[in-house]
Amino acid sequence: MNRRAFLASSVALGALAAGAPVAFAQDRLTILGSVPNLGFPFFVHMLNQIKVEAEAQGVDLIESDGQNSAPKQTADIEAALVQGVAAIVISPLDVNALAPAIEQAIQVGVPVVTIDRRVDGVEGVLAHVGADNVKGGEAEAQAMIAAFPDGAKVFHLQGQPGAGPAIDRNQGVHNVLDPMADKYQIVFEQTANFSRAEALTVVEAGLAANGKPDAIICANDDMALGAVEACAARGFTDVKIYGFDALPEALIAVRDGTMAGTVEQFPGEQSRTAVQIAVAFAREGTQPAEALVLLTPVVIGPDNLDQAERIGETS
Repeated sequence: MNRRAFLASSVALGALAAGAPVAFAQDRLTILGSVPNLGFPFFVHMLNQIKVEAEAQGVDLIESDGQNSAPKQTADIEAALVQGVAAIVISPLDVNALAPAIEQAIQVGVPVVTIDRRVDGVEGVLAHVGADNVKGGEAEAQAMIAAFPDGAKVFHLQGQPGAGPAIDRNQGVHNVLDPMADKYQIVFEQTANFSRAEALTVVEAGLAANGKPDAIICANDDMALGAVEACAARGFTDVKIYGFDALPEALIAVRDGTMAGTVEQFPGEQSRTAVQIAVAFAREGTQPAEALVLLTPVVIGPDNLDQAERIGETS
């Protein structure tokens, strides 16, 4: 018995002892698709596209909603291993907290492909498919600079601490703005945890303490839309607000002029590519041509809305 079979059988025996059902390998492959939280439209779209590609590849899909809980997402991985999944495609809620579960999968021979959020501390991840979030943050900041060539007072809403995209987007924004701090002053900077409701509250506090900014740079669209609401309540409709993810609601806001721009990172393409890589390896042992696939984000403004992946959902 090889190492994978031995460890997998150990997991299965443990599950049987606990009274849990075990699904052993069948001719038709089953994979796990796991996202951090279906409360966010971005991850709804991502999981939908995992489902689309799984159907196209002729494999069954176990869908996992992490519900913004690392223990829940970890438990979903462990349950999928007991059920005998052939591969895992996952966007981990927290790159550190999910590392042990991902490592466990790899140790029992189940290939893991990460999407959107990379886990750097685990050896043996088959591939990562995502956007270059540092470049995305840089592009977002550069779009703001282009709108304010003479300088600006800026609010910056950061994403969820511990999430890889939040870390990288924050770095990208600072890569661009820090060397120009004399012209582009970040007068207010705080996390709003990728949440629209939290962003509304955070921006309200920022406006009360610092007055009206020229621009607000946000690490995702949900926070940007919360910022739009907070500014509108004070009549600050000329504040230029930038988001990230190119959600349909954000694209409508860009089209209508209530947001200045949003960064498109092509999550559907990320998801479909990740499934293709995972299934090819599970079926035929095909190694991916590249272990790191990073799509280059672009800023979507009123003049290039047709480049957005989900523009068809705005009509």
